[in-house]
Amino acid sequence: MRQAAVTSANDRIRWVELPGREPARVYLHGLGSTSPAYFTEVAVHPRLAGRRSLLMDLLGHGISDRPTEFDYTLESHADAVASALASAGVSGAELIAHSMGGSVAIVLAARHPGLVSRLVLADANLDPQPPAPGAIGSGGIAAYTEAEFLAGGWAEVRDRAGDHWWSTMRLTGREALHRSATHLIRGSTPPMRALLLDLKIPRTFLLPEADGPLPGADELADSGVRVVAVPDCGHNIMLDNPEAFVTATAAALEDRTDS
Repeated sequence: MRQAAVTSANDRIRWVELPGREPARVYLHGLGSTSPAYFTEVAVHPRLAGRRSLLMDLLGHGISDRPTEFDYTLESHADAVASALASAGVSGAELIAHSMGGSVAIVLAARHPGLVSRLVLADANLDPQPPAPGAIGSGGIAAYTEAEFLAGGWAEVRDRAGDHWWSTMRLTGREALHRSATHLIRGSTPPMRALLLDLKIPRTFLLPEADGPLPGADELADSGVRVVAVPDCGHNIMLDNPEAFVTATAAALEDRTDS
């Protein structure tokens, strides 16, 4: 396990690192998740193995610290990851990022362009959305005030989330979970979609085939974003169909003709 202090209070991001050749690959998980649990199987697959790989936990999640004074905006998450990558001597990394981690990766690439050379986004959040009381996911979490969530709303979320998600969500600080969800549905400034459209690095967006067409896919394609539908999976593409995830990700990383 590796670590780096990323705030003035010495809060630390931690990651599992697999040795290999440069440039590095960085894996970022989604809300209430942890990268080693979600990405190890695919990171060691023969088609993706052999590169230096950092399976990194965002601040507040997994094996990283859970500061209660951190604001957990997408921008702050991105800056914290940037500090960790700089400490690790990483530049020009290929980011493979899921859900909220994909949103953080987009913001990271926009704010710290020297750190990111390529993006593979797995069903990332691209647009702001309203709170959704009673829903599973960020909208349901953000429907509570922070005080309500800490006072017992977290238990209602636990019961709706189910055993699988809760197995990693329970490792997330409760303030971190609520603030991350709240800022995720508010989005970044400019919004994640606009940032993604404006990036000049190779970009691939993976989504479950069963979800149907991605809203705004034509505009993304026109800007050079490759949109790939992955069969036989839900939101957690790398867990639901790891072989198809590896195939799509490897193709995106091996293709050197992207704009």
